[in-house]
Amino acid sequence: MILRRSHLAAGHLPLLPIPLLWMILALLLPATTPPMCHGKTVGPSDPLQVQLQPEQGLPEPRAYMPDAQHLDFVYHDHEELTRFLRATSARYPNLTALYSIGKSIQGRDLWVMVVSSSPYEHMVGKPDVKYVGNIHGNEPVGREMLLHLIQYFVTSYNSDQYVKWLLDNTRIHILPTMNPDGYAVSKEGTCDGGQGRYNARGFDLNRNFPDYFKQNNKRGQPETDAVKDWISKIQFVLSGSLHGGALVASYPYDNTPNSMFQTYSAAPSLTPDDDVFKHLSLVYARNHAKMSRGVACKSATPAFENGITNGAAWYPLTGGMQDYNYVWYGCMEITLEISCCKFPPAYELKKYWEDNQLSLIKFLAEAHRGVQGFVFDPAGMPIERASIKIKGRDVGFQTTKYGEFWRILLPGYYKVEVFAEGFAPREVEFVIVEQHPTLLNVTLQPSKRIEGIGAVGPAGIGPGGLGVGGVGGVGVGPGSLYRPIQTPQHYRPPVPPYAGAASNDNGIFSTISNGLNSLYSNIFG
Repeated sequence: MILRRSHLAAGHLPLLPIPLLWMILALLLPATTPPMCHGKTVGPSDPLQVQLQPEQGLPEPRAYMPDAQHLDFVYHDHEELTRFLRATSARYPNLTALYSIGKSIQGRDLWVMVVSSSPYEHMVGKPDVKYVGNIHGNEPVGREMLLHLIQYFVTSYNSDQYVKWLLDNTRIHILPTMNPDGYAVSKEGTCDGGQGRYNARGFDLNRNFPDYFKQNNKRGQPETDAVKDWISKIQFVLSGSLHGGALVASYPYDNTPNSMFQTYSAAPSLTPDDDVFKHLSLVYARNHAKMSRGVACKSATPAFENGITNGAAWYPLTGGMQDYNYVWYGCMEITLEISCCKFPPAYELKKYWEDNQLSLIKFLAEAHRGVQGFVFDPAGMPIERASIKIKGRDVGFQTTKYGEFWRILLPGYYKVEVFAEGFAPREVEFVIVEQHPTLLNVTLQPSKRIEGIGAVGPAGIGPGGLGVGGVGGVGVGPGSLYRPIQTPQHYRPPVPPYAGAASNDNGIFSTISNGLNSLYSNIFG
């Protein structure tokens, strides 16, 4: 039957089959139901549309919707990634700086974007932090999350108080992809397996760093060497490495001093800063939409209590990046496994952003927890490369050329030991509180030289004392233009346990161990 305009004018509808009648009404009546987004109703009560509930102090970061003209929830190849970063740097020159730390084997730039209210100059007294994504080429969710994090920061700086505070007091370095060659050969929708995991020479980059527990004889790769050089030049305080294949925050140590036959027993390998690493992992897991529930990705994979795990307790590995950051440079890095599927379909990226946005931001703010300060000589000049160690925590760190230092610590009473060539060592007590960082300035006195004996000096606590201050610390000296420059080697770790012993990486046992490690890694993260 034909529906004529005269029927409508007369105020009645002809008799029609019910399904056809509903179709006509749907076209004529205005839509009243909120639109669906990948199976989820988006309406006034949806967290994407409302301000997140603030806590004490600054409000929480606001939820974010991307500008589709600049960045959508799709996977971006290297050319598209490069265009986005360059366009963002040009559009927000006061908040961003783009630089390359090197090139991959196939010549792709390893781009890093600084996001800060001082992108080109170091802010004296304020920490540098970093995120590294896509170290395994077939785990690209982190790569896309970091691009959206960059856009969120620059578009929210003037409207989000939390973001403004973070960027005014922190320099955030973001390396979206450490393995662009591996990504180029990976396939969307592949949840398991190793295609694209490795670099163009077939090396796992997260097994390619020097290791504290075992001699790592694997040949260094350009991507790994670039990252090693990068973190030797900037005193990073906090770092996160984004992976896929599980849903957990994993913290050092990744390796263990046990023999090969004990390697695959689930035994934790704890750092002297285990309390801090657990706290940092919980900050990420608890701000994540699902991670802290500790639910296994699938029946054959482990579940993690509170969504966190010690790396070696999960499965040990040699040559990992997070152990290297911590032992060699005192940078507290954790590994963030953020997707059960290594390379999920692009339509799921929006949901991954909703799950991870708050975690990615709140984790970086932890760089402002603990103690920060300066080491001076009696004339008030900064002492560069002074060695610092929290007593009872044997992994140390060093001051910058401005005499700055930072250490993430939980509330409590501590002693810090400070050493510098030509100066008498000092030990200073201080207190950490929850509400704000402790500002601790230490003045070292020159060593006294006695004929035939060498340099000695008085022990104990001298001038300098303890001060408590807010974020931002003390401004000392002018800032210099930020471009990484070659500096002397930072803190060198203690002599590793394997020194003087035969290498564990040779022969048939090494082959078996590496094969098991590779199989486990391909299944999980």
